[in-house]
Amino acid sequence: MFSKLKSGTSSASQGAQVLSTNNILNLFEVGKYVCSAGPELIWKVYEGFRKPDGKEVSIFVFEKKLADKLHKPRRKETVTEILKKSVHYLEMLRQPKLILKVVHSVEDCNETLAFAAEPVIASLANILAYQASIGGRAVNGPPSTGASITATAMPRPAHAKEYNFLDFEIKYGIRQIAEALDFLSPQVHHHNVCPSSILVTKTGTWKLSGLEFIVQTEARERITCTPWTSRLPKMAQPDLDYIAPEVQLSSYCSSHSDMFSLGMVIFAIFNNGRPLIQANHSSSTYMKQLDVLENQIHNVLPKLPAQLQEMATKMLSKDVDARPFVKNLLHTPYFCDRFVETIQTLDIINMKDLTQKCQFYKITLKESLPFIPKKIWYQRVWPFLQHEMMKSDVSAAVLHPVIFLIQESSLEDYETLMLPAMSKIFNGPKHVPVQVILLENLHVILEKTPRDDIRKEVLPLLYTAFDFSDIEVQSTAVLAVTNVSQYMDDTAIRRMVLPKLKMVYETNPNDLKIILNILACLEIILHRLEKQQIIEDVLPLLWIVNQTDPEVIARIAVIYSMILRDKKYGLSVNMIATKIMPTLIPHTMNPGLNLEQFQTLIEVLQDMLEQIDRNQRNKLKLDTISMQSPDRHRPLRHLYSSDNMHAQNFNIPNLKIEQRKTSSAEDMVRKNSAGSWWFGGSPSGSDSNFLRVVSSFPNRRLSDNMLNTPKIRVAPSCASSPGSTPVGTGLPIRRHSNVERRGSTINLSPPSGYQFFRPINGHDGFTLSVPSSTYGGSMPNTSSSVPYLLSSSMNSIRSRRQSTCSQNSSTGILQQLGSGVVKQLSTLQNPYQLFSGNK
Repeated sequence: MFSKLKSGTSSASQGAQVLSTNNILNLFEVGKYVCSAGPELIWKVYEGFRKPDGKEVSIFVFEKKLADKLHKPRRKETVTEILKKSVHYLEMLRQPKLILKVVHSVEDCNETLAFAAEPVIASLANILAYQASIGGRAVNGPPSTGASITATAMPRPAHAKEYNFLDFEIKYGIRQIAEALDFLSPQVHHHNVCPSSILVTKTGTWKLSGLEFIVQTEARERITCTPWTSRLPKMAQPDLDYIAPEVQLSSYCSSHSDMFSLGMVIFAIFNNGRPLIQANHSSSTYMKQLDVLENQIHNVLPKLPAQLQEMATKMLSKDVDARPFVKNLLHTPYFCDRFVETIQTLDIINMKDLTQKCQFYKITLKESLPFIPKKIWYQRVWPFLQHEMMKSDVSAAVLHPVIFLIQESSLEDYETLMLPAMSKIFNGPKHVPVQVILLENLHVILEKTPRDDIRKEVLPLLYTAFDFSDIEVQSTAVLAVTNVSQYMDDTAIRRMVLPKLKMVYETNPNDLKIILNILACLEIILHRLEKQQIIEDVLPLLWIVNQTDPEVIARIAVIYSMILRDKKYGLSVNMIATKIMPTLIPHTMNPGLNLEQFQTLIEVLQDMLEQIDRNQRNKLKLDTISMQSPDRHRPLRHLYSSDNMHAQNFNIPNLKIEQRKTSSAEDMVRKNSAGSWWFGGSPSGSDSNFLRVVSSFPNRRLSDNMLNTPKIRVAPSCASSPGSTPVGTGLPIRRHSNVERRGSTINLSPPSGYQFFRPINGHDGFTLSVPSSTYGGSMPNTSSSVPYLLSSSMNSIRSRRQSTCSQNSSTGILQQLGSGVVKQLSTLQNPYQLFSGNK
């Protein structure tokens, strides 16, 4: 602000030039022109700042050259004396909340008269002049007040101040002036209540000034006074437009005279700034408009609030005794507004004791702020609270409405108006209640605070709160982390917050409130911690926390559930089974758990059991497979399995022997033979794998000639080949070894000659081989030929014992086949007769 004053702007230099010879410049920096006030608006008001402490003030200046146009002797001195007297009365009748407060007494010099007062933004006359100029242009025809068209169409006055009142401001301002008159009435009558004697301060309060013409009561109801006259200068007399009729007509005044003047001000406010009487400094014009005053009241009355109309009409009564007293006006329903009363209480708050102050700030003011316009917040409430925050005895209570204002303010308003004062609170010494309130509402503050200020000023407030010895501050700090963790980076949470949480718990292990706050904080910041911190810091803390309280149990269960859902936390099944579940299972019987808490605990335990089940079951399956793997027996099966033996097919009708190997005895006989194969066959024949039994082994069974038991498949007859089995006709496999081993004298050696048969299909699907030709010496080496079995051989086969695996049949398959073929062939002279169709 001082930089603005030193920048040498035209308005600032103008104020300094005006006061160049006045001693007030030694104490104050003078700024730009603000407004005007006083009789005929002869006081020029400038911005100002007190040099020692920078306190903001308004500098009132009267330039004596304005009275030089007064030609009559001593008039200039008369005006100066009147103005000096008004400042004297302001200092004497000190009521800071109702009367304009003088900061520095009047300084007089040859050119100027000046004094310093509290900061003001305008006089009511400035504001009403602006409204009148706007309203005058908007109205067609003569005004309702009877003023001339010329007056209505006048351009905007230079002293007009752009300012629009809210209804709340008007109600609050009128009540302020009424209370000021009530304050003066026992001692003096104001005798000049008009817009130019009412000043609007920078906080939005209306203050009464203009005490130039006050009249002392002297314990009498009516006091003689001088009416307005053209023989005196206008700036040395009250405003004629607002003078009561008895003053002008009968030359006396009373407290009711001030009520009439206040009534005229009220009507002017609601009539776009135009008074009901516009005498234009003419007593004759005043008398004429006074005669039609009732009509003007009737025309303007609908513009007033309904609750104020009756009382305002009585205030303008020509009958003095019909006018109400000030107290009657203050009890009008229009002024019985609890929110207006709340704002007015700020003016007298210092008259109350400490308990009443705290009660007012914490409850009354905070509850009223939502119904008070924001304009009043920043004009009236915030400046007052800003000053009260610095008082240690009420600072904690004042923070309650301050936090509300921060929450409801815009980002711009907070940064420009409130943040500078709040920074002093953040960085200054704080009592425990102040620290607690700031921490509880830290999320509200951070929401409006710029990012740079958060890191530099606000978060350090949180970190240092953990080091307080007070338990309430520590608990609130833990809760604050839960609310503002989104404004903190991961590094701060891992390196600052988590260690301090452990420290707080170690300091207060039995405080339930702190435990709950710590668990709530862990639940919020868990996803931002590293795996190692979870294992080393969080889990051990959960194991040692006192878990007797149901809410504590439920919160711990929720945290375990979060850890279980994410594998990155590294919670092993061994840890679950040995350390976590043993601490949780006993609490399933806790009688303090409600249904929801019990379900939370049970669901977590079930999740843990399922995780253990999956892990252990998979592990045990893998161990079993590795111990009982089929690969362990694969070499042995490979060695003894007939599937791995390769031999040529050996086919006889309806029999198939696969994978036959010759015995060592056969190999010896083969080596000792003189180049001829058994049974007269050639060893080089392609069909060397037929069923052969050497006569040199009379007691050896057919199955004894093999290392491995051959598989025998019984297949239906095939019309295409006498020894082949159709593809896809799988039959049960029967091993020779299933037949009981016993001694045999049957000689299965073939006869000296063979008869070869060709297949003939029977009607019943039975395939019969009939003789085709006879060869001697050896068996043909073809896969489709089958040796002829002698009847003696068939009889020996029939004499064998039945197989153990075919006890349900009367004879073996091979026995039935052999005996049936021999019998049929022995009874038929011509085998073709069987299928010739002739019986």
